[in-house]
Formats: sequence, C-alpha cells, structure tokens
Amino acid sequence: MDNKFESEQKKYEGRAQKYIDNPKETESLLKKAFGKAESNKGSLGEAWHKLQLLFEMVRSWSKGEYKNVSRGTILAVIGAIIYFVSPIDLVPDFIVGLGILDDAAIIAFTWKKLTKEIEEFSVWKNTIETTEIETSEYERPLV
Repeated sequence: MDNKFESEQKKYEGRAQKYIDNPKETESLLKKAFGKAESNKGSLGEAWHKLQLLFEMVRSWSKGEYKNVSRGTILAVIGAIIYFVSPIDLVPDFIVGLGILDDAAIIAFTWKKLTKEIEEFSVWKNTIETTEIETSEYERPLV
C-alpha cells in the first residue's frame, strides 16, 4: 500500500511546483485545506493535529519565516495538502466515511517520510511562540 501512496504523492508533488514560488496561491491552498480539515476534524483523528503543523510549516516557509527545510520537503508537504483538498483522489471525498480516510493516510505517509524535518520545525515553532510570550510580558503596562 505504501507504493500506492508514494506514487500518488509523487503525482501531487508535481502539481505543488506552481505553489512553491507563489505565496498568494499557497495561502489560498492553505485556506481551502484548513476549511476542509475543520469540517472533518472528528473524522481525521490524530491526522488533524499533524495537518495543522504541516499547514503552519508551509505557511512559515512561504512567508520566509522558516527556511530550515529542503525544497523537496516543502514540495512533498504541499503535494500532500493538494491531495487532501482534492475531491477526486484514490477514494473520492463524496464516499461518506471513506473519502477522508485516504487523505488521512497520505498525511500519515508524508509525516512518516519527513518526521525529522517536521520535528525540527515543531521545535522552531515552539521556540518562537515561547519567545513571543516572554516578549509580550515586557510589553504589558505596569499596574
């Protein structure tokens, strides 16, 4: 089954090329993906949290905030996101209960393949968030 996911992912990585150097297109894709993820949150289970991190990784990379990731990784993640938003894939989304399962499987496959770089992004993201919280404490008015 991994071979099927890998071939599907490669196909969608090719489509990802049009997004990689176009932040507006990338943001539009992320908005569609976030909407679909929100409406399927219950069906996605653990994949929902993984998706959120992948969305954040692509957004941070697209904005130039995070560049410690290979172009190949970004292509793979954007490809997985394109697959996720596509209504026609291995199992079409209109097949209730099953349509979202292949999407979650592609996300899990991508996650497994790119775990190290995703974990590095997660550490960076948590460091940035911690720094922002600490900085905002100094911006509060003294009472």
